Amino acid sequence: MAAIAPLLLTAAAANVVSPSAGMPLVAAAAAADAGEDQARDPTIVVTGKRTEGSDDYGVKEQRTATRLPLSQKETPQSVSVIPRAVIEDFQLNDVNQLLAAVPGISVLTAETDRVYFSARGYDIQTFQLDGVGMPFAFGIQTGSLDTAIYDRIEVVRGAPGLLSPTGNPSALVNFVRKRPYRDMQATVSAQYGSYNHLRLDGDVSVPLTSDGAVRARAVGAYLNADSYLDRYELDRWTGYGIVEADLGPDTVVSAGYAHQNHQSRGAQWGAVPLYYTDGTRIDFGRSDNTGPEWAGWGVTERQIFGDMTHHFSPDWSATLTVLRRANDENDKLFYVYGNPDRATGDGIFSYPGAFQGATRNLTIDAHVEGKLSVGGRTHDVMFGVVRSAERYIQNSSYDNSAIGVPVSLDDLFAGTFPEPDFPAFTESLNITRKQETAYGLIRLNPADPFKIMLGGNYTRARSDGTSYGDIQNYDRKKFLPFVGVTFDVTPNVTMYASYASIFNPQTQFDADNRLLDPIEGDNIEAGVKGELFNGQLLATAAIFRARQNNTAQSAGFDTTLGRTIYVGVDSHSEGVELELAGSPADGLQVIAGFTTMRIRDENGDPARTFVPRTTAKLNATYSPPSLKAFTIGASVQYNSDFYVVTGALSPVSGDPIVLRQGDYAVVDLLASYDITPNVSLSANLRNVTNAKYLSSLTFDQSFYAAPRTVLGTLTVKY
Repeated sequence: MAAIAPLLLTAAAANVVSPSAGMPLVAAAAAADAGEDQARDPTIVVTGKRTEGSDDYGVKEQRTATRLPLSQKETPQSVSVIPRAVIEDFQLNDVNQLLAAVPGISVLTAETDRVYFSARGYDIQTFQLDGVGMPFAFGIQTGSLDTAIYDRIEVVRGAPGLLSPTGNPSALVNFVRKRPYRDMQATVSAQYGSYNHLRLDGDVSVPLTSDGAVRARAVGAYLNADSYLDRYELDRWTGYGIVEADLGPDTVVSAGYAHQNHQSRGAQWGAVPLYYTDGTRIDFGRSDNTGPEWAGWGVTERQIFGDMTHHFSPDWSATLTVLRRANDENDKLFYVYGNPDRATGDGIFSYPGAFQGATRNLTIDAHVEGKLSVGGRTHDVMFGVVRSAERYIQNSSYDNSAIGVPVSLDDLFAGTFPEPDFPAFTESLNITRKQETAYGLIRLNPADPFKIMLGGNYTRARSDGTSYGDIQNYDRKKFLPFVGVTFDVTPNVTMYASYASIFNPQTQFDADNRLLDPIEGDNIEAGVKGELFNGQLLATAAIFRARQNNTAQSAGFDTTLGRTIYVGVDSHSEGVELELAGSPADGLQVIAGFTTMRIRDENGDPARTFVPRTTAKLNATYSPPSLKAFTIGASVQYNSDFYVVTGALSPVSGDPIVLRQGDYAVVDLLASYDITPNVSLSANLRNVTNAKYLSSLTFDQSFYAAPRTVLGTLTVKY
């Protein structure tokens, strides 16, 4: 395995500063805002206003779509923001739980430790950290990510090609990190719940100078938990630190480090075979698990990051951002293939493997934003460049004597398969990818109620290397346009429309062991956004059509090659999205969304049938005005039915065997009480109705999601 590349540390910016007064603009804004303590320092130039310290579920400003500080109503795309209050109320402590609460997002848990995310029918394959892209190494998130270090997430649905040119017309998820305060603040919490779920976290922000011009923050979280699945256990700890400094009145820098270690035991690679050879379903239990105790995913992620922002004037600023990410895996896994005969139980075979992987990513982004006065009117301008380089290395080890060994269902669920004597590792994958992009946007203001956005990016994406002996070289260039318009029908109601395109070089192989051509796609949407109840509630409605050609779709597992094979599918999705976010009444906070769509291939037949066509999300809390210390809440996640057509034929009818999960709803409840202004106690009851459903059907193996659980939390703030 190649040696770990040195991590690069650069400076980072957090706060806008006044070029004339010598006082940070954020402090001035906070002091001018009635009821705001100047030390709260709410506005951060790189990421917008922080949501910490507020109970409001409605967030008006976001920068993920265009980098410009626009309200959601001014943005001609579908945007959802999940603030810190929602994360803490519903204890959404890992990214999978968090994204499951986002309107329009489907979380497809294919295995215990690997997850697919989907929006508008297509896979989400890129996360951002404070606006800097972080693509998944293999199109899938491996290992859980703790949310302790984030202020909020911002999700732009559709094809966010302006700032994320390579991807799918699904969604862009931007994780906004916590930043230091100018005064001393600290929080400690302890949780305990079902299946020995223990989680501890601490968060402290301190000024390093008397005026807070230099400040620091540290966050740590530790999780140790058993599971409803037999033998499965998870240890995860997360550490995060950041230092910021005002370099005079015009420049702010910051630099930080994040570290997370995820280690599971009794983990699944693949999951439970779902059907007998006669096509009937296997009746297995909710706790049944195919992972032996020795099997587990070990994922360690490290990030060094920073930015520097300089204000040339009140209207113009420049930001330089650098992110260095190192991800290492050390896995011992157990997969099974085949389907059992109903009479004899024969037909399942073993396929264990051990893997060591390393991912190294360096991304540098520089952009300028400001305002121009032309024709007596003011227009917004943003332009920049970004360069990223990634290297993926994977070493594999297979004990041939342990491959293809018959395994009965009883032995499979008992986890008794012995740990193989894995031989020395050999390199199976070594890929280097580079991407350079120049992007820009102008927001024209021809009339007060009417805005036109014209922009795009030019991207060159390259890849060199091999995967299991197959060359993965490509050199692709593409210009991707972006157009958006908004029209204020009234001061509170805005209509919008937008067009965005995207392309995505792929690394999946077909049955002939050839690399698939890039995905090309686009997204067209139109809608209306309105601010109700004196601006306290944002309501949006949108119709969309997303097109994606040559999407990799699983066509089974090739035991000779030791990996899943794929076919390219042309398809499009079209549908309707509705969303509410904010406070429709005193004490009531709501984020709710509804999405319904259809996905068809080029022949008009249903495509990507493993994605639910209709989803509904509700996150709501209520604090009685007469008893604000007490809060109750509910979360509902509804998914319509979904299915997968297997490659096997029924011996009775001769038709393809179809596996289906019916529609279901998961209901969570919460109650919390502030014992004092600094001490609170809460309880979260999850899956109240004990709904039993398969976690996904991305392929013909799966397992059941968690039953009813309870979690208690004690939080102390300073």
